[in-house]
Amino acid sequence: MDCELCELNGGELLWRNRYCRVVQVSDADYPGFCRVIWNSHVKEMSDLSADQRRQMMDIVFAVEQAIRSTLAPDKINLASLGNLTPHLHWHVIPRYVDDAHFPSPVWSDRRRASTRVALPDLATRLRVAVPGAISQTGWSD
Repeated sequence: MDCELCELNGGELLWRNRYCRVVQVSDADYPGFCRVIWNSHVKEMSDLSADQRRQMMDIVFAVEQAIRSTLAPDKINLASLGNLTPHLHWHVIPRYVDDAHFPSPVWSDRRRASTRVALPDLATRLRVAVPGAISQTGWSD
């Protein structure tokens, strides 16, 4: 099987347990864009047990909260597509009314030039905020 999310982290690793991991995606238009990735190769949420689905979504929501508290975006987009990479993962994307695509999806045609600049300490701040938020879920191990 040739799966980039089985073979690579998929971004800068912010947190990991035995079931899933959180990475920061390198995207100049969307600083703070994170993915929550299931570690083993499954394609759909329904491939997980009910407990595993709860864990995945609790972590997605914790990452959302960490991004909100760190960056104060105007909106958060959550998406699980997997059309190009059929490995279970969720996108957690901070959105701003002046971002390159707003109010359209980030994968649509640009509406304007991006004015967002990543904070120099953003990765460090997320490395603290994400595990802190996840620790509140009870799924740290």
